Amino acid sequence: MSDAAVTPIVILREPPARGFDPASLATLRPFIVPTLIIATWQAGASTGLLPAYLVASPLAILDSLISLIGSGVLLHHLFVSLGRVAIGLAIAIVLGVGLGLLSGLSRLGEDAADATLQMARTLPHLALVPLFILWFGIDETPKIALVALGALFPIYLNLFAGIRGVDPKLVEVAGTLGLSRGAMIWHVILPGALPSALLGLRYALGVAWLSLVVGEQINAQSGIGYMMMDAREFLRTDIIMVGLLVYALLGLGADQLVRALERMTLVWRPTIVSPRP
Repeated sequence: MSDAAVTPIVILREPPARGFDPASLATLRPFIVPTLIIATWQAGASTGLLPAYLVASPLAILDSLISLIGSGVLLHHLFVSLGRVAIGLAIAIVLGVGLGLLSGLSRLGEDAADATLQMARTLPHLALVPLFILWFGIDETPKIALVALGALFPIYLNLFAGIRGVDPKLVEVAGTLGLSRGAMIWHVILPGALPSALLGLRYALGVAWLSLVVGEQINAQSGIGYMMMDAREFLRTDIIMVGLLVYALLGLGADQLVRALERMTLVWRPTIVSPRP
């Protein structure tokens, strides 16, 4: 018998076929309807069913968006709008939190401020534009005041409701442990009211952007609203749609920031997350 080495025979097997993965479909599912809408929109514009002077096509909007970004026009108007919202929202947070704490932590403060604020919030603040022009002129002040007034009430109402909605048993336990009023407010009442306060901030951001759209039509020389109004004069629906898209993205981005803040500050709160089907 020969001593030559025997060459082993290697049998290659085909990898098992991968079955259908439901998780991949679940990931794509939220994009199905928007994709169909955009495709139908583009088809209608390409065939002439949607005239360009009424609604620009998605491709025309994308082209205008790229052009406005490349020229720096969009970024200029965007920074102006962001500055107005930031100042107005900061004023609303200071006033809303201050008044919410005053009314929520004190019966005397509630009697002094709550009734007046409840009456004021029923007024359509966007209808106050003519008065704001008379009071503040046509510069930046009426625009910022409109944003601040619109964002004030969601912050105040939700903080007030959150403070008054704290579980009385927790307050009773804190009193039994001998906590002072200041310690009780800091360690029990304010953490208990924080979820409602952050929810109010989310609502306030939405109202702030809505108020800015109207405010930037008051003799504005810059801002996303001004860019849209200027485009309207020339029937540039593509630029108008770019402005609407920017507003939508800004609102979504601001909401996501607050939700991230919720996840960081409310780690102590138990939540129930149901699995996606």
